[in-house]
Amino acid sequence: MAVKFDSINKAHREFIEKQKMFVIGSAGVDGFINVSPKGMDSLKIIDENTVVWMNHTGSGNETSAHVQENGRMTIMFNSFDKTPMILKLYGKAIVIHDKDERWEEMSSLFTEFIGARQFFEMKVELLLTSCGFGVPQYKYIGERNKLQKWAEKKGREGMKLYWSEKNTKTLNGVYTKVMELSK
Repeated sequence: MAVKFDSINKAHREFIEKQKMFVIGSAGVDGFINVSPKGMDSLKIIDENTVVWMNHTGSGNETSAHVQENGRMTIMFNSFDKTPMILKLYGKAIVIHDKDERWEEMSSLFTEFIGARQFFEMKVELLLTSCGFGVPQYKYIGERNKLQKWAEKKGREGMKLYWSEKNTKTLNGVYTKVMELSK
């Protein structure tokens, strides 16, 4: 049975902070819906209605284009341990690139990561919990360091070259503005 809330309470915060991964969902007006798994201690709860996540460079940049188009975002957390639960945050987000004046503020919330492409600040409008009885149990083994090593090897300038080659358009051909909005 799903239960609705209008903000993140203490129990929700504790649940979110225990999870090692989350999934971002976004969609533009047209085209594909994007879902993308995230991890690496890249999400922070700012207050009862605000979360920020650091978006690492990846193979696509769908979420950025979608959020710039309409702001809609969903973040889903699953418990994979003994106590099942699914928690979803629904709301509107903004994209913060390294040219933006808030970049340093956002960067200060996280451990430095060369591959940081943008930050998303989401205002939570609805929080929904559900049972998660159908989600299997898994054991957390540890973080992968491959993305970090890849980013460090490329360096910040190499990241920007990668963005220009791989992250300027969505799967549907919508421009992400990653190069225009980055130093």
